[in-house]
Amino acid sequence: MKKYILFTISFLSSFSYSQIDTDAQQLLNKVSENIKSYDNIYINYAYTLNNIEEDINYTNRGSFVTENENWRFEMLGITRIFDGDKLYTISPDDEEVTISSQNPEDETTITPNKMLYFYEEGYYFEMGNVKYIGNANFRKKIQYVKLIPMDSEADIKYIDLGIDTEFNQIYEVVETGKNETITTISIIDFEFNVSLNEKLFVFDSAKYKGYYMNILD
Repeated sequence: MKKYILFTISFLSSFSYSQIDTDAQQLLNKVSENIKSYDNIYINYAYTLNNIEEDINYTNRGSFVTENENWRFEMLGITRIFDGDKLYTISPDDEEVTISSQNPEDETTITPNKMLYFYEEGYYFEMGNVKYIGNANFRKKIQYVKLIPMDSEADIKYIDLGIDTEFNQIYEVVETGKNETITTISIIDFEFNVSLNEKLFVFDSAKYKGYYMNILD
């Protein structure tokens, strides 16, 4: 009986969101269609972690490029390459390369390699606030969509997804955890259909002679 009640509540909640947030769904669909129309995407981003209680507040910058199933992103000297089969994490400070067949979609937090598509499933959503950036000569409208995890046991409380409504592109992702940690990924530069080096997603072991190869599976 308890399971039936929980299922009913879940179903009604899903139905309620789908009825109220048609505009939010249409906006997210436009973003997905737009992103999937590109041959490749190159992003420079800022990654900020903030927790007032723990006195944590720092920002770092990185870059991310993706084409088909392949991607590569860099931050804090760490390079991660996914070639569609293997995931390579290269740490020059440790002189170590970790290699696994781990699917990057299994990660639970929002990382640059997931931020383009994570919202497509697993969330209820509703229209959020609107923010204008720029000045009197140039103003950009950012429409936020609030994403609430369907999984009640998720570590994430909610996510505010900021969308540039002129180009239907993601502007930033602000994740609020249940421990009140706020993680923000803000896009600084967004380029698409650029000319890429064909070896960009290829791990060249010859460049890392002397590194410890940590093969997980």
